[in-house]
Amino acid sequence: MINRELIRIKIVQLTYAYYQNGSKNMETAEKELLFSLSKAYDLYNYLLALIVAISKEERNRVEVAAQRAKREGQEEPSTKFAYNKFAVQLEENLMLSEFMEQQKTNWEDDIESVRRLCSVIEQSETYKEYMADDDNSYEADREVWRKLYKQFIQDNADLDSLLEDKSIYWNDDKDVIDTFVLKTIKRFDPKNNARQELLPEYKDEEDKDFARKLFRATILNADQYQHYMSEASRNWDFSRLAYMDIVIMQIAIAELMTFPNIPVSVTINEYVELAKIYSTPKSGAYINGMLDAIAHHLIDSGRLFKSMASQKGDEPAESENEE
Repeated sequence: MINRELIRIKIVQLTYAYYQNGSKNMETAEKELLFSLSKAYDLYNYLLALIVAISKEERNRVEVAAQRAKREGQEEPSTKFAYNKFAVQLEENLMLSEFMEQQKTNWEDDIESVRRLCSVIEQSETYKEYMADDDNSYEADREVWRKLYKQFIQDNADLDSLLEDKSIYWNDDKDVIDTFVLKTIKRFDPKNNARQELLPEYKDEEDKDFARKLFRATILNADQYQHYMSEASRNWDFSRLAYMDIVIMQIAIAELMTFPNIPVSVTINEYVELAKIYSTPKSGAYINGMLDAIAHHLIDSGRLFKSMASQKGDEPAESENEE
């Protein structure tokens, strides 16, 4: 689940923090990076558990409404959403259950937030259409949760604030993690029952090594990489640059020099996008031009053995959120 995009985000954050604090201990910083990535995986599981928590709240409401209906001699409410087939399978999932058992906190600690979300869902057109539909298939149950997640959990400022209060490591993770939750919903298969596999923390050991190698190269070769920056632009005035711009370009050069199978165009595009998020409004265009010039300079001087042309077929997942 922890892909290259998320790793790059974390390395930008941790490299900036490394230079801002006074200790500059490489071993401690590397441990912090890996811990930060593990917390992203915690958030993935925690957001899946939110679906279960909302379903349990709905179940409680239906039970109360059913008891009232019996007393008043009225028709009992539908249990369709309360016992949504996808949500029930997720609730029984062995991997998720094991994760939640190991956590010190759960959604019961924030039951009011769960109740508010449940109420918003009940009032939505998506919910009303689902309840009125005669389609009782597993596919319909899974699809309604995919829609509800996108509408009420993916872009939810109150929920984002709650999660940020729970962990400082979750401040910038949710946008990326949401895509993995939605992918997981789509992949659920009723035939797998409780043994449906969730996304693994890392696709393979190579991605974990990517994080370590990129971070170490960035820090240990900082002076060399800044020298490359100066060589590529003789008139470059460091004092006029946003400090984050320098950090981002330093990481990008580390990736260019350390990973021969990642195309130059992929590396440049990835860090241009990060610059748009973490630096100034003009940084994206500036870094794009500078990294292009630096890559050409390194290739022309025989220090980078890559082509500037897009290398189709190499690492196809680099520009996508694929596992």
